[in-house]
Amino acid sequence: MSQLLQKAFSPAKLGTLELRNRIIKAATFEGKTPDGIPGEALHKFHRQFCDGGVGMTTIGYCTTDPDGRVNDQMMYMGDYVRKPLGDMLADLKSTGARVSGQMAHCGHFSKNRKLQRLKRPKGPTAMVNPLGLTVGKPWSDAMTEKDIDYMVSTYYEAGLMMKEIGFDAIEIHFGHGYGLSQFISPKTNKRTDRYGGSLENRMRLPLRALEAVRKAVGDDFPILGKMGLTDAVRGGLSRDEAIEVAAHLDKGGIDALITSGGTSSYNVMHMFRGDSIAEGMAESQTNPIMKAAFKFMGPKMFKEYPYEELYFLEGCKRVRDRVKNAQLVYIGGCHTMESLETVMAEGIDFVQIGRALIKDPDYVKNAMVQQSNYVNGCTHCNRCVTTIEVPGGVHCPLNIKQEQVA
Repeated sequence: MSQLLQKAFSPAKLGTLELRNRIIKAATFEGKTPDGIPGEALHKFHRQFCDGGVGMTTIGYCTTDPDGRVNDQMMYMGDYVRKPLGDMLADLKSTGARVSGQMAHCGHFSKNRKLQRLKRPKGPTAMVNPLGLTVGKPWSDAMTEKDIDYMVSTYYEAGLMMKEIGFDAIEIHFGHGYGLSQFISPKTNKRTDRYGGSLENRMRLPLRALEAVRKAVGDDFPILGKMGLTDAVRGGLSRDEAIEVAAHLDKGGIDALITSGGTSSYNVMHMFRGDSIAEGMAESQTNPIMKAAFKFMGPKMFKEYPYEELYFLEGCKRVRDRVKNAQLVYIGGCHTMESLETVMAEGIDFVQIGRALIKDPDYVKNAMVQQSNYVNGCTHCNRCVTTIEVPGGVHCPLNIKQEQVA
C-alpha cells in the first residue's frame, strides 16, 4: 500500500475525536424516516457503512425545529427521537465507527405540510417558494429579529440534545441553499438591517448559530461546517467571497470545514456532476402534474456538468490556504484510489464520500485489500439522488439491477 493510501486508512484526529481512518460517509438525506421517525431503515442504512469500515458516518438533515424540515417526513431534534436515535447511535458506534449528525434548517426552501409555529416558511427575505407550489405554499415570509433569535435558540437546544444522546460530532449545514446559506448568499438575502448587506452582516446569523452550538456542546466536541464554494447561480455567493466565509467560520471556532458547492434550490447539478437527474426525478413523481413538469422542464432546470474526479479540489485548496485553525474535509468526486492519494498529498485532513459509498458500502474494506486496483463501480448516473423520496429512500439502482441479474 502506498504511503498516501496508508495515511488515508490510518487513524486520525478530528479535533479531539479519534477516527479509525480519514474516510467519512457524507450527509445525504436518506429518505428513511417515515413520519419523521428514525427506525430500522435508517439504522440499517448507516450500519452498512460502519460495518464497511468508515471512520465516521453522518446522519443527514437532523433539523433543529419542526418547521425547519424541507418536508414532513424528515425528523427533527425533539424529545420523541431521544430513545430510538440514542439506541441507534449506540449500536452504530459499537462497530468502532463514529457518528456525526448534520444540523440543518430549511429556511424558506420548504414543502412541509405540517408547519407548527409558522403559517408559511420563512427566510431572510420574503420571496417566491417554488418548492412549496406542490403543497399550496408558494410564498415565504421574511424572518423578524424575533424569528432569528428563536432559530438560534433551536440550534442551542439541538446541540445539547445531540451530544446527550450520543453523537460524536455535529456538522452544521451552512451551504446548498438551506436556511443559514440563504442568509450568506446575496441572491436570497436582500435585508437592509444588521443581518443583510455586507458579508459581515450576512454572516451574523450563521456565526450566532455556530456560537450557540459551541456553547451547548463545549470546546472539546467537534463541530464541522459544510459550506459552499459558490452558489453557481447569477447573483449568488461567488468563489472569492466564499473564501472569506470560510475565514469567518474559522475565526468563529469551527473545527473542520467541508468544502462543497451549488444549491439544492438553484443549481443542484453543480454539486453532483455527471448524468442529469431530470429523467429520474420525473420517474419518481407520483403527482402526474409534477411528473409532466419534470419531464418537460427538467432539462432546463438541471444544467449539464460532465463528471470529473476532484471537481472541488481547487476551491478546497484555496480554503486550506486561507484558514488558520480549521481542518479540511474534501468532498466532490473522490472515487478512485488515485484521487484519494491526491487529496492526501495536498494535506487535506479527511474525505467525505457519498455516492461511491452508496454504491459500495464496503468501500473502505475493499479498498484496503485491493489498494490501487480497487474500482468502485459508481457510474455517476445520479439515480441514487432521485430515490430520496421514493418508498424505501436512497439506494443505488445499479446494485438492485446487478442483484436481479445474479
